[in-house]
Amino acid sequence: MHVNVCQTCGSNLLLRDRYRVLRALGQGGFGATFLAQDESLPGNPLCVIKQLRPATTVPHVLPMARELFEREAKTLGKIGNHPQVPTLLNYFDDNGQFYLVQEFISGSTLQQEVKRQGSFSEAGAKQFLSEILPLLQYIHSQHVIHRDIKPANLIRREQDRKLVLIDFGAVKNQVNPTTTNNSDQTALTNFAIGTPGFAPPEQMALRPVYASDIYAVGVTCIYLLTGKSPKDLDYNPSTGEMVWQKYIHVSDHFAEVLKKMLEASVRHRYQSASDILRALDLLPYVEDLEKGLATQPNNSHSSSQSNSYPFYSGEFDSQLSPSSPSSATTKLAMQIRARRARKERSGLYTSDGQSDRGLAGHRVSVTSVRGKDSTTGKAKPPAKLDVNGLLTAYMKGRRDFAAQDLSGLDLHKVNLAGGIFHQAKLVRTNFQGSDLSNGDFGRASLNRANLRDANLGRAYLSYADLEGADLRGADLSYAYLNHANLKGANLCGANLSNAKITEEQLAQAKTNWATVLPNGKRGFW
Repeated sequence: MHVNVCQTCGSNLLLRDRYRVLRALGQGGFGATFLAQDESLPGNPLCVIKQLRPATTVPHVLPMARELFEREAKTLGKIGNHPQVPTLLNYFDDNGQFYLVQEFISGSTLQQEVKRQGSFSEAGAKQFLSEILPLLQYIHSQHVIHRDIKPANLIRREQDRKLVLIDFGAVKNQVNPTTTNNSDQTALTNFAIGTPGFAPPEQMALRPVYASDIYAVGVTCIYLLTGKSPKDLDYNPSTGEMVWQKYIHVSDHFAEVLKKMLEASVRHRYQSASDILRALDLLPYVEDLEKGLATQPNNSHSSSQSNSYPFYSGEFDSQLSPSSPSSATTKLAMQIRARRARKERSGLYTSDGQSDRGLAGHRVSVTSVRGKDSTTGKAKPPAKLDVNGLLTAYMKGRRDFAAQDLSGLDLHKVNLAGGIFHQAKLVRTNFQGSDLSNGDFGRASLNRANLRDANLGRAYLSYADLEGADLRGADLSYAYLNHANLKGANLCGANLSNAKITEEQLAQAKTNWATVLPNGKRGFW
């Protein structure tokens, strides 16, 4: 029998005769979040309810909290039609209490992923950026600054494996693009909003800009690569910058990108998501990424109880400690670090301290993918996976299979969309009819692999060895095939529309009248 009143605090558990509260999800200084059922709809779908309930009686806090609350509702109403943002379902007051109802996202946060599966490789971190940066670009285009991006606020939705950004309780949604460095002209100016360590100095100093979110994304990358929270890292006392380089092994180029995302001085930081996409050579795919680059649905059955729904989980602290890493902006070395000219690297680097190209054509540290032997210090090969091991790991959310030896496995008609198979050995592997879309196969050995009727749409295949591969009827639309070896590859009936490929490459492969060429026309090259 359902009860309608909380036995502890006396609150109504059936709001508006519609929403039945099931359990608490989170508690913060301004209120709480609850998991609830909407009993007015068939099937009683789950939803998340945020209740405005300040923990203090200080007079100015209530109007400030109410403004934050209304701001979140307006922001979700404005941008909640994006597939990577929760949908606003309702917003009302009941007996003097304010409530916000939004879509429940079933899945695990990135924080939970790292704790469960371990840190990401460089290719995995780049895949994360390819998913989050187009979303950030969209949010900023709507003149919104999130101000609390962190692993706990990014949920990988169980249904389709897309990353969803939650907790818009700290947003700034009235941004003048020409004066974004001005602080909010409200009671909120008395408080610094964000999570210490993830929020950059200018945000903690009440002057958030679009690039403040970029800093938070950079810190999130460091967490994914190291498994360490910002509070567990050291900071340079003279600059206030996070010391992270000694904990990760990534390519020089990716390290430079991360360094520029994490500049304590906002002037030296990337100013937009598109700047980072350009630096990672992902701009050719921006139109697709803006729609939310993600893997296809799978049959994952991870618990829907694993979500984290914080309520204004960022810290609010008007008294910054002089020793805080967030307060060191004035100590920065003000010289602009000139961007180093980078030449296209075409050599394959070895594992003894060298590196190789990863997603978007830049180098991936082999040791970051494989790890090191504790006694010899040399890169060790990853554990061999069989078909069941690979598919089980994928269904549990793993996407990084870089450098794995999967040669000869029978993987026909399976879903491995979005998988990272950079530098993997896939010789004679059977992928017939499989979904490999959005996958990273950079420098993978696909010699004589069976890819007939496979979906390789928007896959990254730069420098992949596809010699003698069977690609008949395969979907290679928008695939990136620059420098791939297509000698003797069978492309009869394949769809190459808008693929990145040269005439010289196609001349080495077999095509016929049914092959769809990059220009959309059918026929022989």
